[in-house]
Amino acid sequence: MLSRSRIHLAIAIAVTSLVPVCLFGQGVKPGQEPGIIIGTATDVNGGPVPNARVELKSSDGGGRRTLITPESGYFEFDHVKAGAPYQITILAQDFAAWTSPIWTLEPGQFKIVTGIQLRIRTEVTQVEVRYNPVQVAAEQLKTEEHQRVLGILPNFYISYEKDPAPLTARMKFQLALKVSIDPVTAAGVFGVAALRQAANSPKFGQGWGPFGERFGATAADGFSDIMIGGAILPCLLHQDPRYFYQGTGTTGSRIRHAIFSPFIARSDSGKWVPNYSSIGGDLASSALSNLYFPRADRGPGLVFGNFAIGTAERIGASLAQEFIIGKFTKRGGHVQ
Repeated sequence: MLSRSRIHLAIAIAVTSLVPVCLFGQGVKPGQEPGIIIGTATDVNGGPVPNARVELKSSDGGGRRTLITPESGYFEFDHVKAGAPYQITILAQDFAAWTSPIWTLEPGQFKIVTGIQLRIRTEVTQVEVRYNPVQVAAEQLKTEEHQRVLGILPNFYISYEKDPAPLTARMKFQLALKVSIDPVTAAGVFGVAALRQAANSPKFGQGWGPFGERFGATAADGFSDIMIGGAILPCLLHQDPRYFYQGTGTTGSRIRHAIFSPFIARSDSGKWVPNYSSIGGDLASSALSNLYFPRADRGPGLVFGNFAIGTAERIGASLAQEFIIGKFTKRGGHVQ
């Protein structure tokens, strides 16, 4: 007679031997046993990530399954069909999406997904920066209007920018008026009138009356030259009236740049063109002198003589700007 323990063992063996039979009876064929996929959603420090959405997807169109991880971050997909390619995607708040490689589950395989490290999502902020030439020109002009040699003499018509923005018509007139009404400009007109008084040029005579006429003629010459050559013609011809400091390169190239500046100007489009504004301004200013100079000083000689003098003065001033004045000009709050 069999003992009770042997009876229990026999029953266990019988039950174990019947499991495959039952499975086959339910339609599971050898080589098609389903598998299990498990894993744990963790961050880069190895900490569990709860409430993560885990998606198991078959790339052969076999559908997808999803679940939400508990506090432990653990997930498990059972009864997974073998022989199909699968991929897992994990999504969690504040983390970037994690995607596994694609693999094919073997029959009855117990697949452990490793290497899961959810990284903190990096926010990408796109800032669209638009170049506004008018705004840039306004800022550059504001700087130029404070440029003074040794902090005293105005040096407004010089651009030290590497990439200067073109001035608008309003800015060109603003710059011309800024120079014209500057107290230092008035002092300079007084000094030139005094020199002309000493040389009796133009031939107004001597005394306070003739000095006043010379002062007025000198002021008119300067104002007409600045307004016509520095504002009116540059607006009409779309040219920039400023001198553009080179500052680098060989000495020869800088000398050429300074000497040719009265004859070559930068257009508002950034191209180098004949400087009709400066030439026209000098000629127009010299021609207007015929209206108020003494009869003895009028005529074509006055026009072309003053034009030659004005051009020579511009060349000399440009050379000084390139090699001397720039070093003593206060800009950006300090002397360069």
